[in-house]
Amino acid sequence: MKTLNTLRDGFSRLLEVIVVINMLMLAGIVIVGFLSRLVGSPFTWYDEAASISLAWLTYYGAALAAAKGAHIACPSIVNAFPPKVRLPVALMGEAVTIAFFVLLAVTGWQVVHILAGSTMISLTSVSLQFTQSALPIASVLFIVAELLRLPEVIRQARGEGFVDHELEEVGLSPNMASQSDAGSATR
Repeated sequence: MKTLNTLRDGFSRLLEVIVVINMLMLAGIVIVGFLSRLVGSPFTWYDEAASISLAWLTYYGAALAAAKGAHIACPSIVNAFPPKVRLPVALMGEAVTIAFFVLLAVTGWQVVHILAGSTMISLTSVSLQFTQSALPIASVLFIVAELLRLPEVIRQARGEGFVDHELEEVGLSPNMASQSDAGSATR
């Protein structure tokens, strides 16, 4: 189990590095684009490069969120089930998520192949296969993240339940939120 945790932590760090590089790249493109417009000589490639960088940041950021267990989920609903039902529901959710990203990876790979020979409009030296590669690559990274988290998902489903990151973000535990709801209902 320790090896799996080490692997998962290393994978998360790799994704963090990729996301930070993407953020710096996007910030750099936006700053260069702004400055070029400010001096009255805008670059033609700015808009296209910025939108591609934003897409990359979105895809790789989603894989990072999956590695941290912070992607879109409904932990409060799953936690409402008793542990014996919670485990199959959680595993079904994981299976559906992984199946979706397998489909996305396969479709993304097909798109990359279709784009062979195509280039960006404003930077004709940059292949569209390269720019669109983020979809299948990030989908595979998302699947790996989900598989690495699977033992933790099983442990949480069998135990106290899942952490609701939205409640955690505002400083509430699930118990505090339910007490707050009960208190407001009696007023």
